[in-house]
Amino acid sequence: MAAPERRAFAHRINRTVAAEVRKQVSREYGNSPQLSKKRGGIPQSVPLTEVVEPVDFEEYLSSHLPDAEPGPLRDLVEFPGDDLEVIHEPRDCRTLEPGVPEDGKQDARVRDAVQVYTENWVIVQRKYQRLSTMYNAITPEKQRERQKGLPRQVFELDEVAEERNSQGDADDLKRCSASLDDTPRGSWASSIFDLKNSAADFLLRSLLVRTAIEETDRTNEELRKKNRHSEILALYPSPDEDEAVERSSIPEVPKEHFGQRILVKCLSLKFEIEIEPIFGSLALYDVKEKKKISENFYFDLNSEHMKSLLRAHSAHPAISTLARSAVFSLTHPSPDVFLVIKLEKVLQQGDISECCEPYMVMKETDTLKNKEKLEKLRVAGEQFCNRLGRYRMPFAWTAIHLMNIINSTGLLERDASEPESDRRGTWNERKRKAYERMSVGEEVCSFNNFRPATLTVTNFFKQEGDRLSDEDLYKFLVDMRRPSSVLRRLRPVTAQLKIDISPVPENPHYCLSPELLHVQPYPDLRVRPTKEILEFPVREVYTPHTTYRNLLYVYPQNLNFSSRQGSVRNIAVKLQFMAGEDPSQAMPVIFGKSSCSEFAKEAYTAVVYHNKSPEFCEEFKLKIPANLTDNHHLLFTFYHISCQQKQNTPLETPVGYTWIPLMQHGRLRTGQFCLPVSVDKPPPSYSVLTPDVQLPGMKWVDNHKGVFNVEVLAVSSVHTQDPFLDKFFTLIHVLEEYTFPFRLKDVILTENNMESELKSSVGNLRVASLESLVAFSHQILNKLIQLIVYPPVIAGQIVNLGRAAFEAIAVMVNQIHKSLENSQDQHGRNHLLASYIFYVFRLPVAELSLPEPGMPPQTGPIQYATLSRTTGRPVSLNLSRSKSISNSNPDLTTTPNSPDEEVQKIMGSKGIDRSHSWVNSAYAPGGPKSVLRRNHPNSSTDLKQAAERAPNRISSYLEGSTFPPAIPMRPTTRKLLHEELALQWVVSTSSVREAALHQAWFFFQLMVKSMAHHLFLCDKLEAPRKLRFPGRFVDDISALVCTISAEIASRCQKDVELVERLNSSLAFFLNDLLSLMDRGFVFLLLRSYYKQINNRLLTTQNPNTLIGLRMDLIRITCSHEHYVTLNLPCSGLSPPASPSPSVSSATSQGSAFSSHTQDQRVANMFELSVAFRQQHFLAGLVLMELALILDPDAEGAFFLHKKAISTLHNLLCSHDSDNRYMDRAVRAHVAQLYLPLIGITMDALPQLYDFTETHNQRGRLASVMVDDGEGDGSTISQSVAMAIAGSPLPHAHRSTVFQMPSVPPRQYSMLSAEGSRNLLVCFLWVLKNADEAVLHRWLADLSALHVNRLLDLLYLCVSCFEYKGKKAFERINSLTFKKSLDMKARLEEAILGTIGARQEMVRRSRERTPFGNQENVRWRKNIAHWRQNSDKIQG
Repeated sequence: MAAPERRAFAHRINRTVAAEVRKQVSREYGNSPQLSKKRGGIPQSVPLTEVVEPVDFEEYLSSHLPDAEPGPLRDLVEFPGDDLEVIHEPRDCRTLEPGVPEDGKQDARVRDAVQVYTENWVIVQRKYQRLSTMYNAITPEKQRERQKGLPRQVFELDEVAEERNSQGDADDLKRCSASLDDTPRGSWASSIFDLKNSAADFLLRSLLVRTAIEETDRTNEELRKKNRHSEILALYPSPDEDEAVERSSIPEVPKEHFGQRILVKCLSLKFEIEIEPIFGSLALYDVKEKKKISENFYFDLNSEHMKSLLRAHSAHPAISTLARSAVFSLTHPSPDVFLVIKLEKVLQQGDISECCEPYMVMKETDTLKNKEKLEKLRVAGEQFCNRLGRYRMPFAWTAIHLMNIINSTGLLERDASEPESDRRGTWNERKRKAYERMSVGEEVCSFNNFRPATLTVTNFFKQEGDRLSDEDLYKFLVDMRRPSSVLRRLRPVTAQLKIDISPVPENPHYCLSPELLHVQPYPDLRVRPTKEILEFPVREVYTPHTTYRNLLYVYPQNLNFSSRQGSVRNIAVKLQFMAGEDPSQAMPVIFGKSSCSEFAKEAYTAVVYHNKSPEFCEEFKLKIPANLTDNHHLLFTFYHISCQQKQNTPLETPVGYTWIPLMQHGRLRTGQFCLPVSVDKPPPSYSVLTPDVQLPGMKWVDNHKGVFNVEVLAVSSVHTQDPFLDKFFTLIHVLEEYTFPFRLKDVILTENNMESELKSSVGNLRVASLESLVAFSHQILNKLIQLIVYPPVIAGQIVNLGRAAFEAIAVMVNQIHKSLENSQDQHGRNHLLASYIFYVFRLPVAELSLPEPGMPPQTGPIQYATLSRTTGRPVSLNLSRSKSISNSNPDLTTTPNSPDEEVQKIMGSKGIDRSHSWVNSAYAPGGPKSVLRRNHPNSSTDLKQAAERAPNRISSYLEGSTFPPAIPMRPTTRKLLHEELALQWVVSTSSVREAALHQAWFFFQLMVKSMAHHLFLCDKLEAPRKLRFPGRFVDDISALVCTISAEIASRCQKDVELVERLNSSLAFFLNDLLSLMDRGFVFLLLRSYYKQINNRLLTTQNPNTLIGLRMDLIRITCSHEHYVTLNLPCSGLSPPASPSPSVSSATSQGSAFSSHTQDQRVANMFELSVAFRQQHFLAGLVLMELALILDPDAEGAFFLHKKAISTLHNLLCSHDSDNRYMDRAVRAHVAQLYLPLIGITMDALPQLYDFTETHNQRGRLASVMVDDGEGDGSTISQSVAMAIAGSPLPHAHRSTVFQMPSVPPRQYSMLSAEGSRNLLVCFLWVLKNADEAVLHRWLADLSALHVNRLLDLLYLCVSCFEYKGKKAFERINSLTFKKSLDMKARLEEAILGTIGARQEMVRRSRERTPFGNQENVRWRKNIAHWRQNSDKIQG
């Protein structure tokens, strides 16, 4: 800086002496935790880079009873008593009826399905979790809501600017502007040059009245607090959502899947002539996929006169068959979807062309001309209705291209009244909707918001008898889309069909489900219903079943009777669902079509006149009974229908029989069948055989060849239709009912081979169809968990399937996750699996089974095994409780000498298989206290004693119970799921271990809910936390966390995505454990994690990645709803009394804020001392991360600054908006947790963004910390130094002379404007809410130098948050929130890993030159003066 440009006060400062003052401060406080953690290489006993050992939380609470009265302050001491609760919530039922089979005999599959689909949700709820930032994020919308009601501020500065702009005189404007720059806030500024017209100021009547200083201070303090907003952060922008890694959402309730839905109403159907009843059906077809994508909807629009012609053949019609409107569902909307309308008429003599002719040529208007012909047709039609009324024949068809409807009507515009917040939604909602759009193709085609349309279809195409198959239909539909359609050149059947197509409203009334159940709301059961039409999705739909559905669809396709002798031409196929072989055993399970009974015992296909090889286009819908056996079968009877009335000629003549057994080897038979047809009636006992078997004495059409093609399709939430899943469930049911021997295809199951078959079946779950695996995932997971909790007993021996079941769960969950990548949240959690854990999963409880007929019930003991036999868990697994890291590996036979050595042994060795022992089986109320009690990690339990008490304990609790009948008597051993999961996970290897790591979140959440549910069942939710879980389980958790931490540390460079998800999963797990386990133990787990990460930081090339992961973990962990309570905010700080060097007081290191005579307790509150970090453990970790990343010597990347500050900002915003902390005294205790932030911010002063106007002030701020170089003199007087610092001379008679050591210059990593602003507002929040008395005591003992530094920081705060007018405000916003290209480049460097090499190069460059490549250094002989860079860094 040139001399003439220097400000006046700068000429009067001896810069050499100022530099010496700073050197003295640097020497005196060189060991401060905040100022010089690494300076000078002085070792520290517990540096900030290491985590201190926390206090024993539970012990502290039990020994320090709260002295506060009941109220808000008392609530800070401990969690509320109702913090954790288990809720049994009834699941919502869409229908008025339950929809499950009536009470009666049910097979095992149906019984399990009914239980899964009807039992209540079991929800483990942390009652106050809604207050945490996980579920109660501080969003811009919430901030705007909090800011409602604030008075509108009118600033004089803006009024002055408006007046300036309105003045026309340029000279006056210029003069006024120059004056206003100096006095921007005064009301007199705008009128200083116009005294005549200016208004007089108010008189200050008390100006000359003598007032005591104390009174003036008190008045000023009251005025300052007047109208002040209590929540300072409510006036500030919300935290950055990009850093909100803790955000989570409650999974959606499992519910029945629906696609986009459209409502089709059939209004009227009129022909030119009306001579007979006409019946219609609707269905959706996808031309591109060549698939029918919905079931049929049958409607009847005939007049009452036409309906009366058929009353002789039908009973009183059920109201469900009178529906004229239908709701269709489309999961995969496509421009290739057609709505196909088919018409049928009563069977009559003549082919289809002859029957259609009158409708093509005759009109009702030509009455005189065609009167006689019409009368004859009506008489003939009435005769055919009387005689052949139960039979139908194809008539005509047409199709509507749905995409044309949308294009012609257009889309509905978004409701303008819809608030923007509803349109935007939360982060998770927006992401879920985006996933839904990607999964269902909403970008391509949408049927959600088109305008309703009423169509009149006038042209129908006559059906051709030899082109009735779906393949022919697809060809016609493709042809319809062409401009020169062949169909358009054909003569149509003239008619008028009016239909209305519209989107389905929110809650449609009067709907029937596909099972004909009344869907809520259904106010009046007498109203004509609307039917929900079942969808057959064109592609797989991955949604678990949540409702009972057991439907069967039968599609006869074609029949070849060309070689059949006799009069076989007008062929109708009758379908019956038989429960046995007697004709009376036909079951009324066939759904009626239109204007008929709801269910029927038999149904017929339409007849193609005079065709011995007809094609069929029929769909039969059946309800599968609840007790399906091997005798249930579909019976097809083929009839020749006599259309002409002749004497001695029956109406129908049976000409063939065939059947399909529905159950075979425990499986429902579905798919395509080509069946031989018997001429004779089937013989007795035919139902258990297939028609492919050559039965003696039977005659077959065409020499027993397959002549009848039929397709059977099941839509069932009971029968999986997957061979591997069917076998798995069959084996489970055989084992549960103990029905040995059992024939399973070519294998006869006995007690000898059951174990091997079951293990094989469990292993084969991985090759099952993914769609079936997901659809039945709730039942599969329940059964696998049941195998873990209740190991089966075969032939009196317990078969432990824990390992096999764990592997199956791991592989299954990983398979679902990889295949459904679009169904994940930001943490990689599949929402289908998350909803299973949250709502469906419960610990299985042994149920009583009914004895077999003739067998008396027997009783036996249920063993709740706690630990293992001698052959179970090795002795080496019993660790000393004095270590925070536990050894759960069976190969470790020696006591580790240190936690680090212990961790290395756990990581480096693969354990003996413990999965087939009774390890960690259970504990129960009333058990020995030695089993339930865990010694605290700080105690000194002898390892040998721990080893001796474990191997011989097999059972600790026996409970009598009634058992399923079995010989021999089968005791049931109950294990605890969370203990088994932890054990199996620790000892898992190879691919199973990898799968478990990829889906760690699933097993963590499963363990947490199991733990909570177990505490609920044992009535231990209020038990002391140290007594809730046995020591072995605690050790396994320790080993598991060590394993996961080591994986995170070792794989952070190889698989970034996996490590990020694993890290967040572990963080949420620790967060959950804080509500269940010993909280001091969870703190030790955190400390163990830090050890793993810190050890890896020493060797990794890019440490910033690991530091970022560590910050994410601590942010998620600290998002706990009782974070403040976890930090012991009401505890008093004192120097620790431990003689161990690792916990020696950090106060001996000195303090940057206090003199040596300052009260040590107050000093501990304002610095990150060992005492502070021990008692306020989580807050200490947050502030430690901030202090480390702001260390001047740290090579902190931009994104790390952002993470650290954002974590702090997010926490303070949460406290600021939390109703629990509104009380002033409570808020002071909360602010006490962040008092060291004051010192951290003061240390970071040179790194903060310069918000001052001229930047000269910033140079003065930086001079506090930055060395200017060596001075001309070597000694200075302390009195002179204190005078320079702005303090009086307290000891003028004691002049101290001291030598100043030389300190090398320092390069700071500057913070962005956004980061600096966020840090400063956090600093102000602490100052605002901290206890004034504590602040006064701390300030009173501060040295003058640090008082000045604090004032400099406050000045910077004023410059940062001062209102500088609208234009300046807009400029600041653009500087703060604009993402510059330079910052993006630095972020890319950090992510790609190149930042480490870059920083290394810069460091080496600095080592070669004393000051590095600094453009801001101006050389003057041997003194280097620093000039503050005035270029602002954009944030």
